[in-house]
Amino acid sequence: MHVTPEAVVTERDRIRDRAPVVVPLVNDTRDALGELFDADVDHVTPDQFRSEVDAVFADGEVAVNVAGYAGLLRDLDVDGDYPGFVVDEVLGRELAATIAGGQPLALLAQATFHLADARIHGEDGDVAGADDLDAALAAGFQTRLPGWDWRAGESPFAVDG
Repeated sequence: MHVTPEAVVTERDRIRDRAPVVVPLVNDTRDALGELFDADVDHVTPDQFRSEVDAVFADGEVAVNVAGYAGLLRDLDVDGDYPGFVVDEVLGRELAATIAGGQPLALLAQATFHLADARIHGEDGDVAGADDLDAALAAGFQTRLPGWDWRAGESPFAVDG
């Protein structure tokens, strides 16, 4: 893999084009989390997703890492799949965390990755990392995008002065 500025632009466009797959997975994941935590969580639109993809890729340091993780997952395949379970899970978690941003959102995205991953299965003929890529995108962007009440206001733990 050779990551260039042009390759990062190409990856951004690929991720934006995944909206028809990723946005329903974001919303399905948000519904499942809302049920688990007795919370109403707003759904995400394709336009919100694409706009947030643009925001992630506007930060060059983040963009190159997101592009690298996504490219690795897109091409990752392991004979028999299961022996490669660890590597695609690690890459997926790290991609989700990178998209979400710093702590605590990164940890939330990593945890959410496993829920999203369990909700999606690749098509026959897909490489092993394909569904992990979509799950990572869903987990990272669902964590980063607004819609959670607890993120809507100021934290009660902020210390002034």
